[in-house]
Amino acid sequence: QAQLVESGGGLVQPGGSLKLSCTASDLLFTIYTMGWYRQAPGKEREWVASIDTGHGTTYTESVKGRFTISRDNANSLMVLQMNGLTPEDTAIYYCKANLGARAYWGQGTQVTVSA
Repeated sequence: QAQLVESGGGLVQPGGSLKLSCTASDLLFTIYTMGWYRQAPGKEREWVASIDTGHGTTYTESVKGRFTISRDNANSLMVLQMNGLTPEDTAIYYCKANLGARAYWGQGTQVTVSA
């Protein structure tokens, strides 16, 4: 069974940076579109960013210019570099691997932006 494990979350002050990582196992990583999602307290889970098999990237409007998604196929690793964090970025961040109707999710990592 494929497994995704996120890491790198934590508490950061407004304006700060964090780097989230998602490591995949038992998954043919190179053929999956990978993405980051987040869920803030009391809100639905929302899409943040995606990177396809050709390393093409897309972002939700609120993070454009601040977040950068990347992938390292050799190590089955996806990274989300987050800069200029604001309290509105506080959420549990999840990684997702998607191939057609097949999808796998990680367990999430908490990001808290607070002074």
